[in-house]
Amino acid sequence: MIMEQISVFDIFKIGVGPSSSHTMGPWVAAQLFLKEVELDKLTSLKVDLYGSLSKTGKGHGTDTAIILGLEGHDPKSIDVSKINDYILNINNEKKLLLDNGSHILDFDPKEDIIFNKEKLPFHPNGLTFTGFFIDGSSIEETYYSIGGGFVIQENADKSVQEQKPFPYPISSEADILKYIKENDMNVYDIVHLNELAWRTEEEIDDKISELWLTMKECVFRGCHREGILPGGLNVNRRAYKMNSNLIGEIKYTNVDDWITKIKECNHSFSNVTKWVSCFAIAVNEENASFGRVVTAPTNGAAGVIPAVLLYLLCFCDEQPKSAIKEFILTAGEIGPLFKKGSTISAALGGCQAEIGVSSAMAAAGLTHCLGGNSKQVLQAAEIAMEHHLGLTCDPIMGLVQIPCIERNTMGAMKAITASQIALSGNPEIAKVSLDQVIKTMKETALEMSDKFKETSEGGLAVNISVAVPEC
Repeated sequence: MIMEQISVFDIFKIGVGPSSSHTMGPWVAAQLFLKEVELDKLTSLKVDLYGSLSKTGKGHGTDTAIILGLEGHDPKSIDVSKINDYILNINNEKKLLLDNGSHILDFDPKEDIIFNKEKLPFHPNGLTFTGFFIDGSSIEETYYSIGGGFVIQENADKSVQEQKPFPYPISSEADILKYIKENDMNVYDIVHLNELAWRTEEEIDDKISELWLTMKECVFRGCHREGILPGGLNVNRRAYKMNSNLIGEIKYTNVDDWITKIKECNHSFSNVTKWVSCFAIAVNEENASFGRVVTAPTNGAAGVIPAVLLYLLCFCDEQPKSAIKEFILTAGEIGPLFKKGSTISAALGGCQAEIGVSSAMAAAGLTHCLGGNSKQVLQAAEIAMEHHLGLTCDPIMGLVQIPCIERNTMGAMKAITASQIALSGNPEIAKVSLDQVIKTMKETALEMSDKFKETSEGGLAVNISVAVPEC
């Protein structure tokens, strides 16, 4: 069996919130469908959503993402400030400018995007595009958004050219430990060499710089915007006030200046924890507002990695210039372990698949940068996930807001705690391995009721009245 090869830059992707599986995935699916049809012969189009995509699609902006994808917008480069205007115009005009205006098609989102109650057997996040042509023929293509922005097409031709194999193929923690023992390398070295099989050092550095720039600018924007989050739940943005209270009267001109000033602020335990929470909340308030974020490994968990990385840069000993690169590459290898061994889709595994995985990734990256050895790095990831096992996904009104935003602060703090425990302990005598925790997570996901898997049919989603103010 061919081992799945996942790059760090597949796990970390730049896109638009609020959800990697419910927004970015359907967006990508729409782009893929456009490549399957002769647009000038298309007379009408309908889209059917199934399972979790249907049940929480409105709150997650699935219909919006599909429309933007069909129009040819790229989630990485779209002007997010214009998204509402694009959608309003399409709803009013009832026309799509397919593929950047190459073909105009009558389309009424309220009629032509259908929210079905049932789910498809392969995966809870299924959607089908059906196109009708001038000659009376039609085409039907089904796609599955399997988490983290990854999309697969039903019955797709698998005979595509394979990429150059990694020198150190990895499907489990055991593989990593084997390479460490045989080659006297650490986790970062292994991941770095694998990435070099696909791209140059300069390309890796450019991609890391792009990811970090997007992350820190997202945090900065979130910390400087007031107001109510969209969607009807009337959740107030909180990062703005948190930042204002913490930074006080200190002046700054841009994001890097702001980070410098944070380093010079009061580093009491209370303040540090508040800053970590502020960073995480800022990202996920942006995510909830169709802002630009970095999927890490999902949009719903996008705040954990930036928050822990900023904790490292602002509140730990002075870090070398390579710290950001080493953190991201190390963290980026943990995500694929969960994707291969379990899932990073909340529709399959609940929130343990999102916040739990992001916390494990962050714990690993932080432990490496704080001087931990590879076994401590892996143990930190295990500890972080161990204490997210069974975490449900129960978004109120299907919005990535309550409890999702606050859960990013919990994931970040657990990552920091997991790292501290691993760094002060001896991984040689640990009772639980990362592989065992991934296996347990998968089994937990299989036993978990569907109502706790991003359907908004259980938990807080049914027990909290939307009329009750957020606590």
